[in-house]
Amino acid sequence: MIILMTTILILILMFSNLLMILSIILSKKSFNDREKCSPFECGFDPKSSARIPFSLHFFLITIIFLIFDVEIALIFPIIYLFKTVNFLIWMKTSIFFIIILLLGVYHEWNQNMLTWTN
Repeated sequence: MIILMTTILILILMFSNLLMILSIILSKKSFNDREKCSPFECGFDPKSSARIPFSLHFFLITIIFLIFDVEIALIFPIIYLFKTVNFLIWMKTSIFFIIILLLGVYHEWNQNMLTWTN
């Protein structure tokens, strides 16, 4: 009985290994099309080394976008709270928040982060 069970187990393992090897062989895609040969959106060449230095400007634009995207998400509750809270408190909070946003934009503009250079 034990010999039969081990034989069945070995057969199952061999069959599963054969299926895995067959799937690896069949899943290889070796054709090159236009999309694979074209550079990525960020300017990298997909065929070259991935460790080459890239322009820091891409990173800065991404961070600026994320910051202002989060700030827009914070503005929506201010609009919603207009009719439910005291007008003076709402106005002070809104003006303070918008001043912080404008100071951030001014700082980025002053540091030339918003100008695209090659």
